[in-house]
Amino acid sequence: MLYQNTGSMAIEALSKSCLPSSIHCGRRPSVPLLKHPRPSSSSFAAVATTEGNMRISCMNSNTKEQLLIDRRSANYMPSVWDYNFVKSLSADYAEERYMERVQRMKEEVKCTLEKENNLLAKLEFIDAIQRLGLQYHFDNEIKKALQVIQNDSYDARFSNDLHSTALRFRLLRQHGYDVSQDVFESFMDKMGGFKVSLVEDVKGLLSLYEASFHGLEGESLVEEAKAFTCKHLNLLNLGGGIISSCMGKKISHALELPIHWRPNRLEARWFMDIYEEDPNMNRTLLEMARLDFNVLQSTYQKEVSELARWWLELGVNKMGFSRDRLVEHFLWSCFMVPEPEYGFCRVMLTKITCMITLIDDVYDVFGTLEELELLTDFVERWDIADIEKLPQTIRISFLALFNTTNEVGFEILKEQGFNVTPYIRKLWVNECRAYIKEAKWYHNVYTPILEEYLPTSVTSSGGPLMLFCIFLMTTHKLTHEALDYVSKTPRIMYISGLILRLNDDLGTSPDELLRGDNPKAIECYMNESGASRETAVEHVKDVIWETWKIMNEQAFVDRPFPGMEAFIGGCLNLARVSHSFYKYGDGHGVPDRATKGNIMSVLIQPAPMN
Repeated sequence: MLYQNTGSMAIEALSKSCLPSSIHCGRRPSVPLLKHPRPSSSSFAAVATTEGNMRISCMNSNTKEQLLIDRRSANYMPSVWDYNFVKSLSADYAEERYMERVQRMKEEVKCTLEKENNLLAKLEFIDAIQRLGLQYHFDNEIKKALQVIQNDSYDARFSNDLHSTALRFRLLRQHGYDVSQDVFESFMDKMGGFKVSLVEDVKGLLSLYEASFHGLEGESLVEEAKAFTCKHLNLLNLGGGIISSCMGKKISHALELPIHWRPNRLEARWFMDIYEEDPNMNRTLLEMARLDFNVLQSTYQKEVSELARWWLELGVNKMGFSRDRLVEHFLWSCFMVPEPEYGFCRVMLTKITCMITLIDDVYDVFGTLEELELLTDFVERWDIADIEKLPQTIRISFLALFNTTNEVGFEILKEQGFNVTPYIRKLWVNECRAYIKEAKWYHNVYTPILEEYLPTSVTSSGGPLMLFCIFLMTTHKLTHEALDYVSKTPRIMYISGLILRLNDDLGTSPDELLRGDNPKAIECYMNESGASRETAVEHVKDVIWETWKIMNEQAFVDRPFPGMEAFIGGCLNLARVSHSFYKYGDGHGVPDRATKGNIMSVLIQPAPMN
């Protein structure tokens, strides 16, 4: 049974519900730009000015006069990846014998799952399968097992054990079953709080914590569970109790990010080492997870090596003003659509994401307001006639966008017989209109209120465009009705993009303020409410938490057309990716830290095999 619509508040009103009634617009102070600008495209001669801008010498195509244009520089670091190395990735586990071995172990694991009669053991086995990244192999078996568990009357053994109750709640909620928060009432005291004695049940506390992230709007009991477990797990994490080394790792990992908010590929690689220490560990399951991880990694390596060739041939990586992030964009794609059958989607999605970053940097960093208005007009007309009116670097950027989008449309036309290019173009128009609006805010030194900022910034995040492309490339039978519906950014797309935007703002706001960019959600809230930065940061985190509650519901009610499973998964995964990229700063703009480690573990280094 899917979730019933609980009448959650409109996401557009979410920010208003958390704001004071008296709000005002304001203007931000001018912030000096960073010095030491990087060189621009070879089409221009660039020199640094004393203000730290980039002064570009270029030729006016009409008057042949040399013009000097002050352009901003974000000083983005170059790619941390040698593309010759990326092209040479060997895909060692791509051989047929490894895939055959995975299939043999799959049959053994399937038998184990089907024969397990102990309900708790079955739930823990399903949880291990999912956390090890193997769910896509056992979707039918997991659904069948959970259906039986859901249909059984509530077992008394569960009602007395916190771990069992919380694990059952989390897995059923994750798969869309209607399980009430009331299952936790037996663990409450007469005052309406959780029993103090539960603090001694560390395993149960951790399970309840993970379960609380599957809450819905209005569930006060689940909200109380999150607060209670956060408090006591943090105390344990600080040394306030005797716990095993393995349990300490699990608690630290969960407090960093809960399972529900983590990309599964990252979780799988981490959980392999933890699962090996589990006394109930199934050796076949663990070995299958390691081998399957490596086989899938080889698939990714083939894809990213081909993308590196495309990227170098395209040549826009040489433009100094923009972020060169091909490998990072591919990691996003792997996190959003990880299953092996979606290779075409990963490749094309990576290309689109590269264009999003390129055009974003044209608007945010390179172009003058007059040039950006002209570029927006070109995107709206989707026409390359008179393209010489654009400056050389912006002309190249638009042609890269134009040709890449048409390539995606052509490939889908060949595959499905649908001309989807007009739909993608519509999303690009929305994207660039949001960019130009933000550019005008910047040039007018204007700080919007949060209610005005969010709709524009969600679009400019690129999230809706990426998710629409996932829908195009994972839906087996496109229809005009479905395309019209998804191209209008249904609610689940918007809230996924909202989580992306807010996480992005939390991670990038300090750096972007230093270089004089538009204020982000934090600054908008500070400006209109008079709150301190610390208070504003906590407010944004609260909005993310509230938005996830809506996401938990929308994932199972926003499916008006068949075959939307991969698209819905992409919406969930985009939000998860944003947590992993921006948890410790700007993992996109400065990718030589946690992001590089994530790429190494998912794309480069195989899991160790016995």
